[in-house]
Amino acid sequence: MAALILPVVLAGGQGTRLWPMSRSARPKQFLPLTGPTSLFQQTLQRVLDPSRYLPPIVLTNTEYRFLVAEQAQEAGVVLTAILLEPVARNTAAAIAAAAAYGTRTFGPGVVLHVLPSDHSVAVDDGYWIATDEAAAAANSGRLVTFGIKPTMPETGYGYIEAGKALSNTTMEVARFVEKPERARAEEMLASGRFYWNSGMFMLGAGTFLDECRRLAPETIAAAQSAVELAKADLDFVRLEAEAFGRAPDISVDYAIFEKTDRAAVLPVSFGWSDLGSWDAVWKVSNKDAAQNVANGPVTFSNTSRSLIVSERAHVAIEGLEDVAVIASEDAIYIGKLSEAQKVGPMVKTLRKSAATRSLTETHRTAYRPWGGYSSVLNGDRFQVKKLFVKPGRKLSLQKHHHRSEHWVVVRGTAEVTIDGTQQMLTENQSVYLPLGCTHRLANPGKIELELIEVQTGSYLGEDDIVRIEDDFGRQ
Repeated sequence: MAALILPVVLAGGQGTRLWPMSRSARPKQFLPLTGPTSLFQQTLQRVLDPSRYLPPIVLTNTEYRFLVAEQAQEAGVVLTAILLEPVARNTAAAIAAAAAYGTRTFGPGVVLHVLPSDHSVAVDDGYWIATDEAAAAANSGRLVTFGIKPTMPETGYGYIEAGKALSNTTMEVARFVEKPERARAEEMLASGRFYWNSGMFMLGAGTFLDECRRLAPETIAAAQSAVELAKADLDFVRLEAEAFGRAPDISVDYAIFEKTDRAAVLPVSFGWSDLGSWDAVWKVSNKDAAQNVANGPVTFSNTSRSLIVSERAHVAIEGLEDVAVIASEDAIYIGKLSEAQKVGPMVKTLRKSAATRSLTETHRTAYRPWGGYSSVLNGDRFQVKKLFVKPGRKLSLQKHHHRSEHWVVVRGTAEVTIDGTQQMLTENQSVYLPLGCTHRLANPGKIELELIEVQTGSYLGEDDIVRIEDDFGRQ
């Protein structure tokens, strides 16, 4: 029997091409864009088979660590480790760190299946055949990249040019090509030598590390040192910051694959999309007879080939074609569906203004390891939020220097601690927390706790929290 495969899931990206749903605090991999579960959870579910896979390693950053842990738990997936990157250093350093950690845990013979966490993949017989072929090639010493057979002259994807055949299923990697202009994409499609770059790889960990030492010595030195000096933090492994920061900011494509003589591209034809635009989301979604896609409360009338996504407000569309309407809690994007790639430049414009920068960073609803909160109303010296706390979870023991709070329970049971004194609150009961008091909120019940929080004071920022004790290791 072939050795088991170690999945390496890359979940640290902060792309905002699917704005306003995707933002830097909660990017697209953690959103349920194509079904009831997030793209990250769908990626984990593809590597659940214990006869083929070891428990995955996930690479992410500190900001997303609790999202990763919570969504993995919701999906019922046990992880080998969650490696926290202290700074972003692109895919070469990330994969090198995963390979170093994987060999320490499972030995140098382990094979890595590197998977982006924000792609849509159709899992069918062709997918598993390709996975097994790639694993066999990796076990024979090849570094394998999956090349998607193009079906159109796509300008939103990078490409891989294939060289001579290495086997019945793999070919040499001649070069990688950045996202092309339309005319160049048409030429590449017509040639039959180019494949979409999926960003998925199958690598023998030992082989990959050997090639890193030969071709990218700075990258491997930084990654291995960061792993050797890593510290455990709750359920996470923090890569050492100074060492990891010395790694060059370069992709594995250019650091290794274009230089090594061990690279191979495996052409595949299963359904795949990097979901890099709302147009891409529309393409992979189920459509009605008029080629419309709706996600949320939507009504179509005389409308065709359009995508409407709404978190709350009911969106009614009349007499339009080729339209994308994306309505989040606090921002709405409207544009031509066929020109959805233009969202990126718009987000850059929004970031430049102090008045709109927060719309690219955070949602009105913020998620925390204990649950989260939604902003309801903001005013001069007051703020209203809805808090939700998961069963068995509790917030940090904390105090504030600039605000007092009122809590009103609307669902569930709350255990409230104020200056060492505990009390239980049920629905329709309330409590006042004076400025400066030491307090904590917990949910001892079996259902989610919901309450309304009214803050009043001279400063209401989230950084006015002095944590005295915290189950999640936050300062």
